[in-house]
Amino acid sequence: MAGRGITYGVNYKRSDLYNINIQIEKQLQNYVGEGWPQRVVEETLSAQGINFRVELDLLIAADETVGELNQRYRGVDGPTDVLAFALTERGPGEDSFIMPPDHIVHLGEVVISYPQARRQAEEYGHSVEQELALLIIHGVLHLLGYEHDKLEDEEEMRALEEKILGQVRS
Repeated sequence: MAGRGITYGVNYKRSDLYNINIQIEKQLQNYVGEGWPQRVVEETLSAQGINFRVELDLLIAADETVGELNQRYRGVDGPTDVLAFALTERGPGEDSFIMPPDHIVHLGEVVISYPQARRQAEEYGHSVEQELALLIIHGVLHLLGYEHDKLEDEEEMRALEEKILGQVRS
């Protein structure tokens, strides 16, 4: 995904525990404020008790990019709001990740469609920034092993998203 836009946010606070690589496609750079996406990721990781070194990538992209990835990796035609490509398998409540030799757990990549986030924000009657925050939280929770295939899992995940969003807002 490199070369798609600006990158910022590497080792952004939290005692250098979190290496968050954020890329924003060039045509979207004026729509996403610098700084707050890292905070959303950090609050999500912190709320889940991640107190060891981790790395993840976040790409905020256009529908075309997300649609291509959705087709290639999920076999689904067209864009979606968020994709999460986890590099580790871990379910919620599992105690530990296997520590790699570099002592950084590589969680994976979250890809968000900015245009889809904008459409959903309009549909739900809140700001695009709030919708992006919810999608970032949702994607990071997927990287941490949360799923929403069953109703009770979906309810748990939605409750976590709302709780973390409240922490981000405060």
